[in-house]
Amino acid sequence: MNAADIQGHWEILAWEQLYDDGRVVHPMGVELEGFIEYGPHGMFCVVARKNREPFRSGGQWSASDAEKAAAYGSYLTYAGGYEVQGDTVLHHVRHSLFPNWEGGSQRRIAQLEGDVLALSARLEEGTPEARTARLLWRRVG
Repeated sequence: MNAADIQGHWEILAWEQLYDDGRVVHPMGVELEGFIEYGPHGMFCVVARKNREPFRSGGQWSASDAEKAAAYGSYLTYAGGYEVQGDTVLHHVRHSLFPNWEGGSQRRIAQLEGDVLALSARLEEGTPEARTARLLWRRVG
């Protein structure tokens, strides 16, 4: 696989976490919206739970802490450079909703079958929470 193979616009199909103990968790549910875009100047990713609840107690700055936490938990976004190394895609994170990702790289194992791209990562290896996170994307442009 090379960078030209994944360049373009991909819509999210699914996000699941497959735990070593057999559990399957969908962090934002099974109804998602969002995309990942790979282009000549970098990548941008956004994943959101479909039909997110609007704030009821105020606006983006004055809503309750509970509502802001729920919004944070239903939306993921990051952007930066990327490179392809064999079956691995490295996302070099420059901007992210998660401050701890900024300046680092997210390593994803990539499998491309037709118009479906699977990006996977191992998380918390060696712990009772060890799992494989897998996001599936469909090429749309």
